[in-house]
Amino acid sequence: MDLVPALQEPLKKVLGPATAKVMAEHLGLHTVGDLLHHYPRRYEERGQLTHLADLPMDEHVTVVAQVADARLHTFASSKAPRGKGQRLEVTITDGSGRLQLVFFGNGVHKPHKELLPGTRAMFAGKVSVFNRRLQLAHPAYELLRGDTEGEETVESWAGALIPLYPATAKLESWKLAKAIQTVLPSAQEAVDPLPDSLREGRGLVSLPEALLKIHRPHTKADIEDARARLKWDEAFVLQVALARRRHAETQLPAVPRKPGPDGLLTAFDDRLPFTLTDGQQRVSREIFDDLATDHPMHRLLQGEVGSGKTLVALRAMLAVVDSGGQAVMLAPTEVLAQQHHRSVVEMMGELASWGLWREAPPQRGGGGRREGGMLGGAEHATKVVLLTGSMGAAARRHALLDLATGEAGIVIGTHALIEDKVQFHDLGLVVVDEQHRFGVEQRDALRGKGKQPPHLLVMTATPIPRTVAMTVFGDLETSVLDQLPAGRSPIASHVVPAADKPHFLARAWERVGEEVSNGHQAYVVCPRIGDEDDDPKKGAKKKAAQGEPPEADAEKRPPLAVLDVAEQLAKGPLQGLKVEILHGRMQPDDKDAVMRRFAAGETDVLVATTVIEVGVNVPNATAMVIMDADRFGVSQLHQLRGRVGRGSAPGLCLLVSEMPEASAARQRLNAVASTRDGFELSRIDLEQRREGDVLGQAQSGARTSLRVLAVIEDEEIIAEARQEAAAVVAADPELTGLPGLRTALEALLDDEREQYLEKG
Repeated sequence: MDLVPALQEPLKKVLGPATAKVMAEHLGLHTVGDLLHHYPRRYEERGQLTHLADLPMDEHVTVVAQVADARLHTFASSKAPRGKGQRLEVTITDGSGRLQLVFFGNGVHKPHKELLPGTRAMFAGKVSVFNRRLQLAHPAYELLRGDTEGEETVESWAGALIPLYPATAKLESWKLAKAIQTVLPSAQEAVDPLPDSLREGRGLVSLPEALLKIHRPHTKADIEDARARLKWDEAFVLQVALARRRHAETQLPAVPRKPGPDGLLTAFDDRLPFTLTDGQQRVSREIFDDLATDHPMHRLLQGEVGSGKTLVALRAMLAVVDSGGQAVMLAPTEVLAQQHHRSVVEMMGELASWGLWREAPPQRGGGGRREGGMLGGAEHATKVVLLTGSMGAAARRHALLDLATGEAGIVIGTHALIEDKVQFHDLGLVVVDEQHRFGVEQRDALRGKGKQPPHLLVMTATPIPRTVAMTVFGDLETSVLDQLPAGRSPIASHVVPAADKPHFLARAWERVGEEVSNGHQAYVVCPRIGDEDDDPKKGAKKKAAQGEPPEADAEKRPPLAVLDVAEQLAKGPLQGLKVEILHGRMQPDDKDAVMRRFAAGETDVLVATTVIEVGVNVPNATAMVIMDADRFGVSQLHQLRGRVGRGSAPGLCLLVSEMPEASAARQRLNAVASTRDGFELSRIDLEQRREGDVLGQAQSGARTSLRVLAVIEDEEIIAEARQEAAAVVAADPELTGLPGLRTALEALLDDEREQYLEKG
């Protein structure tokens, strides 16, 4: 993290090219500083050096002794019936007693060459008894050559706490320990990134002392001291980077966007058939305050599934249109873009003038064919345009023209909006829905289309624990919608153990039938489409892309597929019901038609992939059956479940799994079934994933910078580090008085990560 010039020495010079190459290729370590920040994974207690005269039974011991004799025996066994089995017996002594070591099979060759009589070495292994004699079977050993090196090695190997490092097959932990031993003196030259006042005020040890204690602890207290200090380094340096981002944002110019007193926003609010929740009013105030300033808003809006984020975002967009600008909403899929377009037009009613040309372009002097429900007559109306990659050429041409002339006040679309040829007249606000679906480059490209930096509102329905929000989205101000609108119904969730109790699955289909007979509709979700090649490599990639948990790899059967399940249901338990399918590889027009029929109530059951995960809103759909639910992540299941219970009737979500009751996968499903609290589920989800995933490394391409900091466990440190960082940056934005901190930042923010933070 803090690679001061003294620590930037390439490992090739210090350790030799062969070792340095393995460290670079397999562990991403290139310099002395990198290696010093490669911390032990855990520590093994081997006890103090033990005299051979009083070795304890069944314990792991380390002894320093001299080889007295070594004999190689051959014997017959079931594996070597012709008497070619080999056993090496080595007797060692330390002057106080003798001990026998034994090696078998192919393992005899190396010790037979190295453990010659008179050789001094260190041996570590578990003490056992054979033929009433103490012995160590296949002990690890390290030869001691020469007095000085011997003393050094005895001390490093035989201390009470032996560090075990994240290692690779090509570089064992003890080799890493020796390499670190070589560079450890350089730790004294590490420049401290923490301001003295902060370090002293919190009673933290210096950085050189922390590095020494993490690699060469004498006591468990040493490890605690070192970890406490190094956690603060990681939290503080990252928070300073984010605080500087926030500070830089406040220096950028932006056009203030204030809604007029009797404009589009007022007209929209007047026609709403319900009152905004307290949460929606509070968050809207925060957003409007930001929009009114002359630097860009940079806000994260997180809200539970169904909390009304889209309405809040739409009001922000209308405020910008009121002030003469344009607003754009970026959605991750065409299905969702079309859904947003439909719901925005429905909410706006006559305030949304015609904006989506089917195929016929408008004729001079006469109106073109308009989308149903888009009337275009109201005084304050604005055009609401949809732009996706699959639109016909004529429709696309007119949409692009509306964007460039400013005719379109509100634009909703997919990544097609990011293409070079898309130009805006006056882009004032970018709303990014489900930001985790977009790479930072995509978001940045869209923001770059404004004459001045537009305001940015990032929305997510995936609840994010407070500390993760502070770490991942630390350069965004955060608004939380945690209150569901009135009229939302509860959702009952149950796990259906299909393998243990097949009759439960039969009952699940009966329940779907009952919901339909009561006038409602249902979703059935499957992890796979079913028409892909059965290539295991492709399957593995797909699983990774869908965020499947590791247990899925252990499952031999391929995941259930939409095409197969739909056919089985239509011919079997749901015979007589209108069953349709929806998945990502269908043609966009076909997908749209399927969603329209389902929304209109013409379809009873929709069998789909996770394409329905976000934003799909059909209030009459009350039941959802998720097949192979163990193949989905916790947050994804919570998202999917949020598609039901959106009307006045209660919702039902059934999580079908064949995993055994004791498995981690079933425990995860039980957690989802037992709580509707998305924030609690996100903590569970996070605890089961690598920190690096949470830090957006999939988007930034950089290795995680967190080595000892855990975003869930170290909530307090992160919160305090954020406060400290904000104070430091406010007082000295360029960090001129803190050269150590500047150096640490440069090391943290390699090019990729710097861009990641800038584009976040």
